[in-house]
Amino acid sequence: MSDDRLTLLANAPADLPVLSVLMQDAIVRAGDIGWDSRQRRLVLLASRYRWESNVKTRARTALRIESVLKVQRQNWPTDPDTALALLTIIAGDDHITLAFAGSASLRAEVECIDAVLEDMSPAWAVQHRPDHD
Repeated sequence: MSDDRLTLLANAPADLPVLSVLMQDAIVRAGDIGWDSRQRRLVLLASRYRWESNVKTRARTALRIESVLKVQRQNWPTDPDTALALLTIIAGDDHITLAFAGSASLRAEVECIDAVLEDMSPAWAVQHRPDHD
């Protein structure tokens, strides 16, 4: 399998739909999401389904959001091992919302839009493509 890892930047609300599509159906452990208030950075480590590939694969991916002033959780699981499926990333002028299946969400108030999606591992084959019945 080729090692065609993605690295993409988003610096405006109009850039985030691309990251949202690429991160759709990423599986994230609740404990693999961290906010460093001193560095003003929110990071998610996920198993990202590679929608851009012609074969069924996933890659370990980091989504890093910079310039974060505050993070709010809604319907957040108490168990850090809970697996969450990322549905979408929604941008406003001063916030980014990450919506997960089961109504859990994170809202990051940001000074500006500054996000990076970076594949951290080579892709690996999976048997199933995410399905939205």
